[in-house]
Amino acid sequence: MLVGPTAVGKTELSLRIAKAAGCEIISGDSMQVYRGMDIGTAKLPLEEREGIPHHLIDILDPEEPFSASIFQRLCEEKIREIVSRGKIPFIVGGTGLYVESVCYGFTFQGESGDEAFRARMQAFADEHGAEALHARLAQVDPGSAARIHPNDERRVIRALEVYETTGQTLSETQEQTRGARKESPYRLCLIGLTMDRAELYRRINARVDAMIEEGLVGEVKKLMEAGVPRSAVSMQGLGYKEIAAYLAGETDLPAAVELLKRDTRHFAKRQLSWFRHMQDLVWVEKDAEGKNSDLFNSICAIIAGKFLLDLEYIR
Repeated sequence: MLVGPTAVGKTELSLRIAKAAGCEIISGDSMQVYRGMDIGTAKLPLEEREGIPHHLIDILDPEEPFSASIFQRLCEEKIREIVSRGKIPFIVGGTGLYVESVCYGFTFQGESGDEAFRARMQAFADEHGAEALHARLAQVDPGSAARIHPNDERRVIRALEVYETTGQTLSETQEQTRGARKESPYRLCLIGLTMDRAELYRRINARVDAMIEEGLVGEVKKLMEAGVPRSAVSMQGLGYKEIAAYLAGETDLPAAVELLKRDTRHFAKRQLSWFRHMQDLVWVEKDAEGKNSDLFNSICAIIAGKFLLDLEYIR
């Protein structure tokens, strides 16, 4: 598995590793599952995948829900399929809970949930706004409120629901889960890619500018014109909620772009925080010049040591 913050360079490196070690790639990204959402998710075009199979990309319409438990089930199915072909499953992505749930077989409780409570909270948000709903969460679970964006109403409601039904906050539950030593059903090789924070933020800002130039506004407009509601899980993703606000006349484009850059930098910080608490993870650092050959050699050594492969072969 290769994880790390957005814009750190996972995609390019993953192709080289997959080709060398005989892998098929499973996307560990919560947004790349959606069709028609390509620019904002930095989805690698089919023609640039160098013939390497990629899984869990373009499998859902933007109106459909997606969650960590659904990802876990689909990913486990893909792992079995890939292994049956004699290949190595290679998860690449930055959605911490999703990938860790597969590594250690997390059990997700109460996925059906309290529909009546959810409906009441949604009605409250519709009447008073997302900020007011988020403020309710901050009162009972400040830890989760700090991690969840106010516009992500689905996750805010889910965190409130956990507290309502169990009497325990979602952040407390996650800390208990993460604090315990976890056993994996798999033979894991977990690699985290990182780099200097200032350089990472520079890359994030440049990536957002490139997305705007490539047509992110048009992509979001097309989704909205197709009837995808702003409350959909897909439209809560970075790039989509900010540009949707601009298209709805709630802000101007320069402000939306700056907000997207800020939100993405904050997201990268949360990703790094999550992965730093992930057991068994081995970090490799990418320098500002991006010497991928050195990175590749370091990662080859990690893989060879973990799986007792011939290092000369996987190079």
